[in-house]
Amino acid sequence: MNTLSAPSSKPWYREPWPWFLMSLPATAVVAGIATVWIAVQSADGLVVGDYYKAGLAINQTLARDDAARALGLSAALKNEQDALALTLSGRLSAYPETLMLKLAHPTHQGMDHGFIFHHAGGGHYRAARPAALPAGKWHAQLTDAATAWRLSGVLHTPFDASTILTSH
Repeated sequence: MNTLSAPSSKPWYREPWPWFLMSLPATAVVAGIATVWIAVQSADGLVVGDYYKAGLAINQTLARDDAARALGLSAALKNEQDALALTLSGRLSAYPETLMLKLAHPTHQGMDHGFIFHHAGGGHYRAARPAALPAGKWHAQLTDAATAWRLSGVLHTPFDASTILTSH
């Protein structure tokens, strides 16, 4: 007698293929939730709200760069033990009493810092040493109190070496 035995069938949850096929959409769901969480935790700052006014301000900025270039201005910024030191050189009739330095973080507007440098004689200026800035790249803009000219450059923290700011 021939007895045909039915193939032994396992329940579906003991087969590997259904689990493999379900893992693909499950992975997409987990990645989507992770993306939403990252987006909520690290919200970007707003882009300029009024593009027209920002475009008009570019002309003023370019005029300040031209003024600094005409005066042949450059500045060297270095970190000393107790302060930031800045040396301004160029064809100035008189050195301003104060200079403003803005350090802008490339990606996080909330991390921007501003410093006021006070005249210390000749072309030398000093500002209070900043609290520890996060390590990284910063866009620096140096202006006088009247914002007649502007010097800019890129510096990296921690301040290990002198940084030169020029008109672009």
